[in-house]
Amino acid sequence: MPDVGPQPTPVPGAVPTGAQRQYRGPPPGSLPIICWQLSLNREYTKDEYDACYAICKTCVQHTKVNYNPRDSDTFRLMMTLMLPLLMMRHRRIPRMKWKDECTVNGKRWIEQAQDGMSAERFMHSMIGYHSMFEGSLCSMIMVQGVKHRVVNIGIGTKQVQVEPKGTSVSAYIESQAHKLTPLEMGIINQDSDDATRLRRFCMILALKQAYVKAIGHANGFDYARLEFNVPEEIAMGDSYPLTGWEFRIWKTRLAVARRDQIVHEEYECVCAFFRGTTNSKFIFYDSPDDLNKWVQFINIDQMVKVIPKLTA
Repeated sequence: MPDVGPQPTPVPGAVPTGAQRQYRGPPPGSLPIICWQLSLNREYTKDEYDACYAICKTCVQHTKVNYNPRDSDTFRLMMTLMLPLLMMRHRRIPRMKWKDECTVNGKRWIEQAQDGMSAERFMHSMIGYHSMFEGSLCSMIMVQGVKHRVVNIGIGTKQVQVEPKGTSVSAYIESQAHKLTPLEMGIINQDSDDATRLRRFCMILALKQAYVKAIGHANGFDYARLEFNVPEEIAMGDSYPLTGWEFRIWKTRLAVARRDQIVHEEYECVCAFFRGTTNSKFIFYDSPDDLNKWVQFINIDQMVKVIPKLTA
Protein backbone atom coordinates (compact mmCIF):
# COMPACT_ATOMS: atom_id res chain seq x y z
CA MET A 1 0.00 0.00 0.00
CA PRO A 2 1.58 3.33 -0.99
CA ASP A 3 2.19 5.90 1.72
CA VAL A 4 -0.03 8.55 0.17
CA GLY A 5 -2.26 9.25 3.13
CA PRO A 6 -4.91 7.36 5.08
CA GLN A 7 -6.14 5.09 2.28
CA PRO A 8 -9.70 3.87 2.88
CA THR A 9 -10.15 0.13 3.28
CA PRO A 10 -12.94 -1.72 1.44
CA VAL A 11 -15.46 -3.05 3.96
CA PRO A 12 -17.92 -5.68 2.69
CA GLY A 13 -21.51 -5.03 3.70
CA ALA A 14 -23.32 -7.46 5.95
CA VAL A 15 -25.93 -9.79 4.45
CA PRO A 16 -29.31 -8.17 5.20
CA THR A 17 -31.63 -10.26 7.33
CA GLY A 18 -34.92 -9.71 9.13
CA ALA A 19 -35.77 -6.06 9.70
CA GLN A 20 -32.76 -4.96 7.62
CA ARG A 21 -34.54 -6.10 4.45
CA GLN A 22 -37.27 -3.55 5.15
CA TYR A 23 -34.90 -0.69 4.43
CA ARG A 24 -35.51 0.54 0.89
CA GLY A 25 -32.76 3.13 0.58
CA PRO A 26 -30.10 3.11 -2.14
CA PRO A 27 -28.77 -0.40 -2.76
CA PRO A 28 -25.35 -1.14 -1.22
CA GLY A 29 -22.56 0.08 -3.47
CA SER A 30 -24.67 2.58 -5.42
CA LEU A 31 -23.93 5.66 -3.27
CA PRO A 32 -25.13 8.31 -5.74
CA ILE A 33 -23.06 11.50 -5.84
CA ILE A 34 -24.50 15.02 -6.09
CA CYS A 35 -22.51 18.18 -6.79
CA TRP A 36 -23.53 21.81 -6.27
CA GLN A 37 -21.66 24.59 -8.08
CA LEU A 38 -22.38 28.25 -7.45
CA SER A 39 -21.31 30.95 -9.89
CA LEU A 40 -20.25 34.26 -8.40
CA ASN A 41 -21.60 35.78 -11.58
CA ARG A 42 -21.62 39.40 -10.42
CA GLU A 43 -20.36 41.73 -7.73
CA TYR A 44 -22.01 41.44 -4.31
CA THR A 45 -23.53 44.26 -2.27
CA LYS A 46 -22.77 45.08 1.35
CA ASP A 47 -26.34 44.13 2.31
CA GLU A 48 -25.82 40.70 0.72
CA TYR A 49 -22.48 40.35 2.50
CA ASP A 50 -24.07 41.19 5.85
CA ALA A 51 -26.93 38.72 5.29
CA CYS A 52 -24.47 35.92 4.47
CA TYR A 53 -22.30 36.81 7.46
CA ALA A 54 -25.29 36.62 9.79
CA ILE A 55 -26.26 33.18 8.46
CA CYS A 56 -22.72 31.80 8.80
CA LYS A 57 -22.35 33.23 12.30
CA THR A 58 -25.63 31.57 13.35
CA CYS A 59 -25.53 28.25 11.50
CA VAL A 60 -21.88 27.42 10.78
CA GLN A 61 -19.97 26.77 13.99
CA HIS A 62 -16.96 24.92 12.56
CA THR A 63 -15.49 27.86 10.59
CA LYS A 64 -15.08 31.45 11.74
CA VAL A 65 -15.34 34.12 9.06
CA ASN A 66 -13.52 37.40 9.60
CA TYR A 67 -15.94 40.24 8.88
CA ASN A 68 -14.48 42.29 6.02
CA PRO A 69 -16.95 43.32 3.30
CA ARG A 70 -14.10 44.57 1.09
CA ASP A 71 -12.43 41.16 1.06
CA SER A 72 -14.05 39.15 -1.74
CA ASP A 73 -12.43 35.93 -0.50
CA THR A 74 -14.48 36.10 2.71
CA PHE A 75 -17.64 36.38 0.59
CA ARG A 76 -16.54 33.37 -1.48
CA LEU A 77 -15.92 31.45 1.74
CA MET A 78 -19.36 32.31 3.11
CA MET A 79 -21.10 31.28 -0.10
CA THR A 80 -19.23 27.97 0.05
CA LEU A 81 -20.10 27.43 3.72
CA MET A 82 -23.76 28.02 2.90
CA LEU A 83 -23.93 25.27 0.27
CA PRO A 84 -24.53 22.49 2.85
CA LEU A 85 -27.31 24.62 4.37
CA LEU A 86 -28.92 24.97 0.95
CA MET A 87 -28.53 21.27 0.21
CA MET A 88 -30.24 20.28 3.47
CA ARG A 89 -32.97 22.86 2.84
CA HIS A 90 -33.66 21.20 -0.51
CA ARG A 91 -33.89 17.86 1.30
CA ARG A 92 -36.52 19.45 3.57
CA ILE A 93 -34.55 18.72 6.75
CA PRO A 94 -34.82 21.55 9.33
CA ARG A 95 -31.53 23.00 10.58
CA MET A 96 -32.22 21.82 14.14
CA LYS A 97 -32.53 18.23 12.85
CA TRP A 98 -28.92 17.76 11.68
CA LYS A 99 -25.35 18.23 12.88
CA ASP A 100 -22.21 19.04 10.89
CA GLU A 101 -19.48 16.70 12.17
CA CYS A 102 -15.76 16.20 11.45
CA THR A 103 -13.37 13.25 11.51
CA VAL A 104 -9.92 13.41 13.15
CA ASN A 105 -8.35 14.10 9.75
CA GLY A 106 -10.71 16.90 8.83
CA LYS A 107 -13.32 15.09 6.73
CA ARG A 108 -16.80 16.54 7.17
CA TRP A 109 -20.08 14.68 7.35
CA ILE A 110 -23.68 15.50 8.28
CA GLU A 111 -25.61 13.40 10.78
CA GLN A 112 -29.38 13.70 10.73
CA ALA A 113 -31.58 13.23 13.79
CA GLN A 114 -32.77 9.63 13.96
CA ASP A 115 -36.40 10.66 14.60
CA GLY A 116 -38.06 7.28 14.20
CA MET A 117 -35.69 5.93 11.53
CA SER A 118 -34.73 2.29 11.93
CA ALA A 119 -31.14 1.61 12.98
CA GLU A 120 -30.32 0.44 9.44
CA ARG A 121 -31.83 3.47 7.77
CA PHE A 122 -30.13 5.82 10.24
CA MET A 123 -26.77 4.18 9.57
CA HIS A 124 -27.23 4.84 5.83
CA SER A 125 -28.40 8.43 6.29
CA MET A 126 -24.95 9.99 6.86
CA ILE A 127 -23.88 12.57 4.29
CA GLY A 128 -20.20 12.99 3.50
CA TYR A 129 -19.22 16.19 1.75
CA HIS A 130 -16.33 18.41 0.73
CA SER A 131 -16.55 22.04 -0.37
CA MET A 132 -14.14 24.60 -1.80
CA PHE A 133 -13.94 27.76 -3.88
CA GLU A 134 -11.63 29.06 -6.56
CA GLY A 135 -12.02 32.23 -8.56
CA SER A 136 -15.71 32.76 -9.31
CA LEU A 137 -16.73 29.15 -8.60
CA CYS A 138 -17.88 27.70 -5.26
CA SER A 139 -18.35 23.92 -5.21
CA MET A 140 -19.62 21.19 -2.92
CA ILE A 141 -19.67 17.44 -3.53
CA MET A 142 -21.77 15.07 -1.40
CA VAL A 143 -22.76 11.43 -1.08
CA GLN A 144 -25.10 9.64 1.33
CA GLY A 145 -24.51 6.27 2.99
CA VAL A 146 -22.64 4.84 5.96
CA LYS A 147 -20.14 7.21 7.54
CA HIS A 148 -16.93 5.25 6.99
CA ARG A 149 -17.62 5.22 3.24
CA VAL A 150 -19.13 8.63 2.51
CA VAL A 151 -16.32 10.67 4.10
CA ASN A 152 -13.91 9.47 1.38
CA ILE A 153 -14.94 12.13 -1.13
CA GLY A 154 -13.26 15.27 -2.43
CA ILE A 155 -13.58 17.86 -5.17
CA GLY A 156 -10.87 19.71 -7.05
CA THR A 157 -11.29 22.71 -9.34
CA LYS A 158 -8.62 24.51 -11.32
CA GLN A 159 -9.30 27.64 -13.36
CA VAL A 160 -7.88 27.39 -16.85
CA GLN A 161 -5.59 30.39 -16.84
CA VAL A 162 -1.93 31.23 -16.34
CA GLU A 163 -0.62 32.86 -13.19
CA PRO A 164 0.39 35.63 -13.01
CA LYS A 165 -1.56 37.14 -15.88
CA GLY A 166 0.56 37.67 -18.97
CA THR A 167 2.86 34.70 -18.31
CA SER A 168 3.38 32.35 -21.26
CA VAL A 169 1.82 28.89 -20.99
CA SER A 170 5.24 27.24 -21.26
CA ALA A 171 6.70 29.37 -18.46
CA TYR A 172 3.66 28.80 -16.25
CA ILE A 173 3.70 25.02 -16.63
CA GLU A 174 7.45 24.95 -16.08
CA SER A 175 7.00 26.91 -12.84
CA GLN A 176 4.62 24.19 -11.64
CA ALA A 177 6.76 21.27 -12.79
CA HIS A 178 7.58 20.30 -9.20
CA LYS A 179 3.94 19.15 -8.84
CA LEU A 180 4.17 16.84 -11.87
CA THR A 181 5.92 13.61 -12.81
CA PRO A 182 8.00 13.25 -16.01
CA LEU A 183 5.19 11.14 -17.51
CA GLU A 184 2.63 13.87 -16.79
CA MET A 185 4.89 16.50 -18.31
CA GLY A 186 5.18 14.34 -21.41
CA ILE A 187 1.40 13.99 -21.68
CA ILE A 188 0.89 17.74 -21.29
CA ASN A 189 3.49 18.56 -23.94
CA GLN A 190 2.31 16.03 -26.53
CA ASP A 191 0.47 18.86 -28.25
CA SER A 192 2.02 22.16 -29.32
CA ASP A 193 -1.26 24.05 -28.88
CA ASP A 194 -1.04 26.24 -25.77
CA ALA A 195 -4.76 26.02 -24.97
CA THR A 196 -4.67 22.21 -25.04
CA ARG A 197 -1.54 22.04 -22.92
CA LEU A 198 -3.01 24.40 -20.33
CA ARG A 199 -6.25 22.40 -20.09
CA ARG A 200 -4.32 19.15 -19.64
CA PHE A 201 -2.21 20.69 -16.90
CA CYS A 202 -5.27 22.04 -15.06
CA MET A 203 -7.05 18.68 -15.31
CA ILE A 204 -4.10 16.83 -13.77
CA LEU A 205 -3.85 19.35 -10.92
CA ALA A 206 -7.60 19.10 -10.27
CA LEU A 207 -7.29 15.30 -10.13
CA LYS A 208 -4.51 15.53 -7.56
CA GLN A 209 -6.37 18.13 -5.53
CA ALA A 210 -9.57 16.05 -5.44
CA TYR A 211 -7.71 12.89 -4.37
CA VAL A 212 -5.73 14.64 -1.62
CA LYS A 213 -8.91 16.21 -0.24
CA ALA A 214 -10.76 12.88 -0.43
CA ILE A 215 -8.19 11.16 1.79
CA GLY A 216 -8.19 14.08 4.21
CA HIS A 217 -4.51 14.88 3.92
CA ALA A 218 -3.21 18.10 5.42
CA ASN A 219 -1.94 20.98 3.31
CA GLY A 220 1.59 20.58 2.04
CA PHE A 221 1.13 17.19 0.38
CA ASP A 222 3.74 16.61 -2.35
CA TYR A 223 1.72 16.35 -5.57
CA ALA A 224 4.66 14.75 -7.37
CA ARG A 225 4.00 11.57 -5.34
CA LEU A 226 0.82 11.14 -7.36
CA GLU A 227 0.71 10.37 -11.07
CA PHE A 228 -2.36 10.55 -13.29
CA ASN A 229 -1.98 9.01 -16.72
CA VAL A 230 -5.25 10.38 -18.07
CA PRO A 231 -5.05 8.89 -21.61
CA GLU A 232 -4.55 5.39 -20.13
CA GLU A 233 -6.88 6.09 -17.17
CA ILE A 234 -4.29 4.98 -14.61
CA ALA A 235 -3.76 6.55 -11.18
CA MET A 236 -0.58 5.93 -9.18
CA GLY A 237 0.66 6.91 -5.72
CA ASP A 238 4.32 6.44 -4.79
CA SER A 239 4.58 4.22 -7.91
CA TYR A 240 1.76 1.91 -6.73
CA PRO A 241 -1.70 1.71 -8.37
CA LEU A 242 -4.45 3.61 -6.59
CA THR A 243 -7.28 1.10 -6.74
CA GLY A 244 -10.92 1.47 -5.77
CA TRP A 245 -11.30 5.10 -6.79
CA GLU A 246 -13.84 6.78 -9.06
CA PHE A 247 -12.76 10.03 -10.72
CA ARG A 248 -15.45 12.15 -12.38
CA ILE A 249 -14.08 14.81 -14.72
CA TRP A 250 -15.93 17.73 -16.28
CA LYS A 251 -15.62 21.38 -17.35
CA THR A 252 -17.56 24.30 -15.93
CA ARG A 253 -17.82 27.52 -17.94
CA LEU A 254 -18.98 30.79 -16.38
CA ALA A 255 -19.95 34.22 -17.67
CA VAL A 256 -19.13 36.73 -14.92
CA ALA A 257 -20.08 40.42 -14.83
CA ARG A 258 -17.07 42.52 -13.87
CA ARG A 259 -17.99 46.20 -13.80
CA ASP A 260 -19.17 47.00 -17.34
CA GLN A 261 -18.04 43.83 -19.11
CA ILE A 262 -18.70 40.08 -19.19
CA VAL A 263 -15.69 37.86 -18.46
CA HIS A 264 -15.75 34.22 -19.55
CA GLU A 265 -14.04 31.70 -17.27
CA GLU A 266 -13.39 27.97 -17.60
CA TYR A 267 -12.61 25.45 -14.85
CA GLU A 268 -11.42 21.86 -14.92
CA CYS A 269 -13.37 20.00 -12.22
CA VAL A 270 -12.85 16.58 -10.64
CA CYS A 271 -14.70 14.55 -8.03
CA ALA A 272 -12.73 11.75 -6.33
CA PHE A 273 -14.63 9.10 -4.38
CA PHE A 274 -13.41 5.80 -2.94
CA ARG A 275 -15.81 3.00 -3.90
CA GLY A 276 -13.56 0.11 -2.86
CA THR A 277 -13.61 -1.66 -6.23
CA THR A 278 -10.73 -3.72 -7.58
CA ASN A 279 -9.67 -0.98 -9.98
CA SER A 280 -10.05 2.76 -10.46
CA LYS A 281 -12.42 4.34 -12.94
CA PHE A 282 -12.27 7.61 -14.88
CA ILE A 283 -15.61 9.04 -16.04
CA PHE A 284 -15.62 11.99 -18.43
CA TYR A 285 -18.76 14.14 -18.64
CA ASP A 286 -18.81 15.92 -22.00
CA SER A 287 -22.58 16.03 -22.44
CA PRO A 288 -24.53 18.75 -20.57
CA ASP A 289 -27.50 16.38 -20.30
CA ASP A 290 -25.40 13.76 -18.50
CA LEU A 291 -23.74 16.36 -16.28
CA ASN A 292 -27.04 17.95 -15.26
CA LYS A 293 -28.23 14.62 -13.86
CA TRP A 294 -25.95 15.01 -10.84
CA VAL A 295 -24.47 18.54 -10.93
CA GLN A 296 -26.71 21.45 -9.94
CA PHE A 297 -25.70 24.95 -11.02
CA ILE A 298 -26.87 28.09 -9.19
CA ASN A 299 -25.77 31.72 -8.93
CA ILE A 300 -25.59 34.53 -6.35
CA ASP A 301 -29.19 35.64 -6.91
CA GLN A 302 -30.57 32.15 -6.28
CA MET A 303 -28.57 31.76 -3.07
CA VAL A 304 -29.45 35.21 -1.75
CA LYS A 305 -33.14 34.59 -2.43
CA VAL A 306 -33.28 31.61 -0.04
CA ILE A 307 -31.19 33.12 2.78
CA PRO A 308 -34.24 33.77 5.01
CA LYS A 309 -35.17 30.07 4.76
CA LEU A 310 -31.76 28.58 5.58
CA THR A 311 -32.17 28.85 9.35
CA ALA A 312 -35.62 27.21 9.35
